[in-house]
Amino acid sequence: MAKLKKKTQLKKVKAKKKVAKKKAAVRKKTVKRAETVKRTSAQKKAAGSSASSMIGKAAPDFVMPSTGGKNLSFKDFAGKNVVLYFYPKDNTPGCTLEGHDFRRLSAEFDDENTVILGASKDSVKSHEGFRAKCEFPFDLIADEDEKLCRAFDVIQMKSLYGRKYEGIERSTFVIDGHGRILKEWRKVKVDGHAQEVLDFVKSLARA
Repeated sequence: MAKLKKKTQLKKVKAKKKVAKKKAAVRKKTVKRAETVKRTSAQKKAAGSSASSMIGKAAPDFVMPSTGGKNLSFKDFAGKNVVLYFYPKDNTPGCTLEGHDFRRLSAEFDDENTVILGASKDSVKSHEGFRAKCEFPFDLIADEDEKLCRAFDVIQMKSLYGRKYEGIERSTFVIDGHGRILKEWRKVKVDGHAQEVLDFVKSLARA
């Protein structure tokens, strides 16, 4: 009888240990899952732009040298929408493709009373060659001193092969005829972007 009682007690102890072990495993999985969610959230946040939103603000206005021997200001386009897109560098694959996409849709932007302007830190000479080669029907602003880029907060820290450096974060802004920023896109992915901008501009007419 005593042996049976002892055996029963041992079974209970083992059962309790087994239950405790299962609970500990569940807690460990829960903590691990929470850490994964937290880490993923942090990674997503890091992947986003660190720039401040400019929607609703007045567009910083400068007189900027551009293609065609012009010195452009947003005031030159009063009463029209302006699509201002910042890109890293002339004659690079992504920037060429983005420019081609805006060129392809340029007539539709014209129909919406909207001007397209590209901007980068390249010189006017570089822009003239890039524009002629790609047959862009719009002007390119030469922001060699980064005044316009920094005013729109598109100069951000970037990383290439582990090397950190400051550069232009591909960004686009829609500015209305009164000089107010209506929409912004940061960390732009080129594919389909120009069409997305056009769709937004068209929606303004329906608003």
